[in-house]
Amino acid sequence: MPHIKHALIRYRIIDRCIRNTYNPYPSKDVLREACEDELFGSTSGGHICNSTIEKDMFAMKMEHDAPIRYSKRYNGYYYEDPSFTLNDIPLTEEDLASIQFAAYTLMQFKDVDMFKQFGNAIDKIVDRVELSKKQPNEELDQFIQFESALSTGGNEYLPQLVQSIRNKQIVYFSYAGFKTTIAKPRKVVPVLVKEYRNRWYLISYDLVKQDIITYGLDRIQTLEVSDEIGHVPANFKADEYFRFVTGITVNNESRPEIVQLSVKPIASRYIESQPFHYSQKVIERNEAYVIIQLHILVAEEFIRDILSYGPEIEVLSPESLRKTMIQRAQEMNKIYRK
Repeated sequence: MPHIKHALIRYRIIDRCIRNTYNPYPSKDVLREACEDELFGSTSGGHICNSTIEKDMFAMKMEHDAPIRYSKRYNGYYYEDPSFTLNDIPLTEEDLASIQFAAYTLMQFKDVDMFKQFGNAIDKIVDRVELSKKQPNEELDQFIQFESALSTGGNEYLPQLVQSIRNKQIVYFSYAGFKTTIAKPRKVVPVLVKEYRNRWYLISYDLVKQDIITYGLDRIQTLEVSDEIGHVPANFKADEYFRFVTGITVNNESRPEIVQLSVKPIASRYIESQPFHYSQKVIERNEAYVIIQLHILVAEEFIRDILSYGPEIEVLSPESLRKTMIQRAQEMNKIYRK
């Protein structure tokens, strides 16, 4: 939802506070706390800052001619025209539809452990939208269906891991990989949690392996956050780590490669509408095929993505990836020739 849709709710909260005759001349802090309390059930300043309120009031002046003035005598804000109200400028049907859609998107996550603390705030937003919209919930459910975010376990560790990342604390846990299935102890410094296809992963510096390792939260057992402070390599940058990756797997010894794919026209439309990677670009197009190029680290997730398109994609380069695809195709051929 565009930022302006988020702001519309705050505008009306600010408007109501300024017009409150029982508590006139609200300060910037009072306006911020009112907005944050109604939208997030908190007044800590963790969700809305004073600069946001300043921008909101400026927008109210520019877009809605709100006669907002500041009183030095009372150290707060007031309307130069006491009769002014944003209630005379109703939300459009488009505004309501956008806010409603965003509210119901939030509802899909209210029971996920990481977001349960915001459940009350989400309920408040939805309740306020319900007062303004015309369609009942049942009607909305008939024409909007969200993809379910199924929990695979491990989500309960998210709050602890996020806190340990902030505090740079060492974490201990047992981990059973898909290959071995035998749980082994791990000692790591968490650096990032990342979601990929409805699963959460921990990216951490493994103090035993002396390397950046990714662990699936659904395979973590008996997690314990210690009071020890850990350190990670100085050259590790969380915002750069997945730069050349299409999935969740990063081979720290590999280097990005130029990948070229020959894609049949129908498949190319899907891939162009949902690119494998931000580096993806078309370098040739004709009636028979489209040549797509990417600059990526080739990993198992990307190989599986290519396989999902079957004979509609041919790997042109690099040769190593082409050989891998030939090997996979031969293995599949053996299965289906039985």
